[in-house]
Amino acid sequence: MKKLSPISFGSVCSGIEAASVAWEQLNFSPAWFSEIDKFTSSVLAHHFPGISNLGDLKGIKEKIQTNIASAPDVLVGGTPCQAFSVAGLRAGLADERGSLSLAFVKLADSIDEKRHEEKKPPAVVLWENVPGVLSTKDNSFGCFLGGLAGEDCPLLSPRGGWADAGCVFGPKRAIAWRVLDAQYFGVAQRRKRVFVCAVGNSLGISPAQILFEFEGSRLDAAPRNSSGQALASDAQGCSNDHEKVIVIQGNVIGRTPSNGPGGKGYSETGVAFTLNCTDRPAIATANDVPVRRLTPVEHERLQGFPDGWTDIPWRGAEGAPDSHRYHAIGNSMAVPVMRWIGSRIAASLRGGC
Repeated sequence: MKKLSPISFGSVCSGIEAASVAWEQLNFSPAWFSEIDKFTSSVLAHHFPGISNLGDLKGIKEKIQTNIASAPDVLVGGTPCQAFSVAGLRAGLADERGSLSLAFVKLADSIDEKRHEEKKPPAVVLWENVPGVLSTKDNSFGCFLGGLAGEDCPLLSPRGGWADAGCVFGPKRAIAWRVLDAQYFGVAQRRKRVFVCAVGNSLGISPAQILFEFEGSRLDAAPRNSSGQALASDAQGCSNDHEKVIVIQGNVIGRTPSNGPGGKGYSETGVAFTLNCTDRPAIATANDVPVRRLTPVEHERLQGFPDGWTDIPWRGAEGAPDSHRYHAIGNSMAVPVMRWIGSRIAASLRGGC
């Protein structure tokens, strides 16, 4: 069996490191992390004791320039979504958290500059956020795309706004983006996120080949209905006199919520609504057993993490507080989606291997 060449990556706004969990089997190697939250930083230190946490994203550019940190093959990160989320204030780039997306662009430029000095090709850039970034009043997404592409001004959205998928080409990078939903990648959670892949023009790789699938001249969709149907076969509804109870892989773990898709709980297909940093969806068992709440382990499974990933020693205690675990898990990415994208990045960088 041919040994896969290693691919290094730097992770910003690392959280509990969905990228590292997803990409380990693909022979990706983390060069460094960037995280400021105390609990999630402790999760990183627990699982990856040999990898440096560089702290604030805004300080990494100087570390790259002064050779304190390496310039990796891939830059990945999901800058804070609250500035763009429909659940937040949607202040866009005026929100300090939203402006971190522009700091992310500057870091990507710094990495490519250093790699050019080292006679290495440009890095592959992967960014994740909520779909709300596509529709902010200040055109946050156009500003972000313009910066990555190397333009001097923001890109203007087409008539009708930014679509859920597209490509742009600039003097510095080619960029593709696409909204993907975790429920079609093997986890029982509705989680739509926009993924942006940018590649330096001299690398000779198309970001569209990473995020899109082509068959001849026809563009295929990402895993959608077929995967959803496979998931639904493991999520069966059973009724009693009062409610529909959801069964996933033989375990009764959910019920149909009364407040619709925007509420907390599970749909009739047994797919959880999007987890966030505060959610503890109420679920029920059959025969009118009292309602209970999802456990942290169930949250980890809904994101595709190993059981107990966030259950680390914390401030002298053997295990971490549930509140800290819910917050960290809800802020993370879905591991199976990251694995799918990572496999396509790896195939592109390794020439289809």
